[in-house]
Amino acid sequence: MASIVDRIKRLLRSPQGQKARARAERLARDPRTQAKARRLLTKVRGGGPRR
Repeated sequence: MASIVDRIKRLLRSPQGQKARARAERLARDPRTQAKARRLLTKVRGGGPRR
């Protein structure tokens, strides 16, 4: 049985994986996406304003 890492590597080598990787890289460069990620991390880490 293939390990999860092997399965991920195989996916990333496939055309579908290449497309997903390109989309993820494009989204990672978007300032709005970066702001959303920062807000989520702050929330998960327990920071930010308390209600």
